[in-house]
Formats: sequence, C-alpha cells, structure tokens
Amino acid sequence: MAGDTKGLRRLWNACGYSWAGLCAAWRYEEAFRQEITLVGALVPVAIWLARSPLELVLLLGSGLLVLIVELLNSAVEAVTDRVGLERHELSARAKDLGSAAVMLSLMLMGLVWSGVLWQRFSQD
Repeated sequence: MAGDTKGLRRLWNACGYSWAGLCAAWRYEEAFRQEITLVGALVPVAIWLARSPLELVLLLGSGLLVLIVELLNSAVEAVTDRVGLERHELSARAKDLGSAAVMLSLMLMGLVWSGVLWQRFSQD
C-alpha cells in the first residue's frame, strides 16, 4: 500500500511526486514557464551582482519565492477548476487571491533587486 511506505522509500516517492508537480507546472502553466525563464536569466546576474553570500541568497531567494508562490497559485487554480468550471464567487475569489499572492511575491523580488542594485551602484 502506498500509504505504508516509510523511511527512504517514502522520501524517494515524495521526490517523485515533487518532480511530477514541477513537470506538470512546466507543461501546463505558461506563467510558471515565464517566471522560470526570468529567474534562470537572473541567476548569472545575481552571481555577478552580489557582493556577499547574503546578497546572493536574497537575490536568488526572492526569485525562488516567486516560483513557489506560482506553484501554490497553480494548485489553487487546478483544484478550483476540478470542483467546477461554472462561475462562482468563491472560486473567483480563490483564484484572485492566488494571483494577488504571485503579484506580491514579484513586488518583493523587485524590491530586493532594487535594494541590492541601489546599494551596489550608489557606493561606487
């Protein structure tokens, strides 16, 4: 039984489910593909820009947070659509709340990057 797995087998299965989730997000979620492309393009810039390990963690972590929030938003949308495709006030609210969370994570990423850029180029 799948629920009876323990230890390393459970961990291995969890990794498989996580990989399947990432693959599904890449395949079905255009916003996730766009954000992963953005974050991927910013990784070398972050490595060049960061003057300390903390700055690098902030730059990369803010991008990773955007991806995490997008995955959660996509999960909310999938469950909402599974329940029913007809227009319902609570379904619309759930999707709007998920979208707002993504927007806030993108704003945070922008603030982090702006702060690091400001610090980097205002001291030179």
